[in-house]
Order: sequence, then structure tokens, then C-alpha cells
Amino acid sequence: MRALVERLASEHRLSKRDLVSLLSSCDEPTLDLLRDKATRTAHKQFGFGIYLRGLIEISNYCKNDCLYCGLRRSNRNAERYRLSDKQILECCQIGYNLGLRTFVLQGGEDSSLSDQRLESLIGEIHSRYPDAAITLSLGERPLESLQRLRQAGASRYLLRHEAADAQLYAAIHPAEMSHASRLQTINELMQLGFQTGVGMMIGVPMQSIESIAEDLLYIERTKPQMVGIGPFIPHHDTPFKDYPAGDLRLTLMAIAITRLLLPKALIPATTALATLSKEGVKKGILSGANVVMPNLSPAGIRAKYAIYDNKASREGQSAEGIEILSEELKSIGYHIDFSKGDF
Repeated sequence: MRALVERLASEHRLSKRDLVSLLSSCDEPTLDLLRDKATRTAHKQFGFGIYLRGLIEISNYCKNDCLYCGLRRSNRNAERYRLSDKQILECCQIGYNLGLRTFVLQGGEDSSLSDQRLESLIGEIHSRYPDAAITLSLGERPLESLQRLRQAGASRYLLRHEAADAQLYAAIHPAEMSHASRLQTINELMQLGFQTGVGMMIGVPMQSIESIAEDLLYIERTKPQMVGIGPFIPHHDTPFKDYPAGDLRLTLMAIAITRLLLPKALIPATTALATLSKEGVKKGILSGANVVMPNLSPAGIRAKYAIYDNKASREGQSAEGIEILSEELKSIGYHIDFSKGDF
């Protein structure tokens, strides 16, 4: 196994067979080596700075019915909300005053988020904060829509591929959602010049080690600028409510392997990781992650954006917790890098 890690670190690629072997048979000394190689690779590219992305959850309405997600349209118990443009701009002002230079507008696939509204909002944010990057995470949109949003000033887009394995994708999504459409949209984002983020959950029901290996091969082949990997965490109002959460160890392995596959990628220590473990963010960073996304959403609505249960939204995961996050990072030898952190 150690030979596989050494080869991955030097060549930045492995075969599917070798990835499956590493993921399924990695003992603790080998995992330590894997994470050490990943953190050293991140240090070489980024030093010891961790980029911040200010997350603004602008709407929890969604037309989709994904089996794992608490925002699914069939969840009648979800308390729905939409932030006004005024509220969103207030969140940006708070984040900017804290030193953040990237705003992530995240939401479900909500019909109220028209191109015209988003163009106006993006233009206003860009006008007020010309030195800040605007990232969107709003699901699949038609090519013309993506073109308009790119022209309006959005420079980054997060759209997890969820599963490279088409059968697994079909097992965790409703029939009307297309695996081919998801991958096509990712390709269109990259062609339009967005810094593009993909990613997947570790431990989602029906996922195998082989399908995780397929995800890692897809990431290596596609070479996105950003990769978000977090554990599956169940939500009590979904069909997957009784499934166990994803494994922390396997999630850290996937993050470390991704860092070695794509040394220059921007990889967050996700909120899901922080939800699964109080040490999740630090462990993610010590596996090669180099981004944290504090929540800038109004405190009163954060619990309503519940993709999964018990989402971490306080302390180091919040706007109010930047100082706490800074101390956490210092404890492992890192510091906050307040620059935009472009790819």
C-alpha cells in the first residue's frame, strides 16, 4: 500500500484497480503517509494559508426530489424561505467587513431565481465589492442562463457531479434527473470559463468502493478547479433517513487522494465534515484541504437550510466564529488567507 501512495504522490494518478485497493486496504500507517503526502503537496502549492468563502444560503426552495436531501420538494415539513436582494447584500457587507473576498450564493433549484434577478444581484455585488469573487451554487441551469450569469460577473460555479457511476446517480435521484445532463452542465461551465467545482458524498446509500474510485477517476480526468468531498449525513424527512452517516476515515482518504490527483485544486473542509466530527475541519485540512466556508446567512434561517440533520452552523462554521476558526487553525500551524484565492 505504501508503494501506491508514493506512486500517487509522484505521478498524480492511479488506475481504478489501485484506487480500489488503496481505499479498501489502507492501514493506519499507510493512511498517515497518505495524509502527510497530501498536506505536503498542499503546502507546496498554497503554503499554510487557508482560504475563506462566505456562504450565503439564499433559498431553500427546490424543484428536485433527491432522495438524500432535506430540501427535496416532497418534504412538507421543511420551513421554506427566500432571502431578498437586500438581505443578500447585507450578508455580503458583513462578510466583506470581516475580510472575506469570496461570496458563495447557494440555493436549491428555485424558479424564483430568474436570470434577470440574478444578473441584477450579481451586478450589484460586483459594483459594491469589485475586489471580491462571486461564486454560484444553484444547481443545473440551461447554457444560455449560465452564459448570462458569467457575463454578469460570476466567476465560479459549484455543481457536484454526485456520482460518476450512472447507476448510483439514478439510485439516489428521482427518475426525471439525468446523469448525462449533470455531466454536460459541468462541461458547459468549464467551457464558459467558470472556475468549476465538482464533488460527491462519501457513504451515500448504495455507494461502493468501486464507485468512489470511479468518482476519483472522473475528478482526475475532468480536472476541475474545485472539489467538494464530504460525508453523507442522513436527514430525518428523506427516504434515506435510516441509513448510517458516511465514514470519517474514508472521507479523509478521499480528500487526501484528491489532493494528490490535483495538487492545485481548491478543496474545502466541508460543513458536513464539521458536522460529523468536532475535529472535522482540522482533520480535513490535515488531509490536504485548503478552504473553509463560514456561513454568512442570517442566523435565524441557517437551521432551515437543512440538507442533512444537525448541520454545523456555529463557532468556526459561522461569520461570528472567524476568530474561533483562526485559533483552531493556529493550533495546527495554519492561518487564514483573506485573499480571493483564485485557481
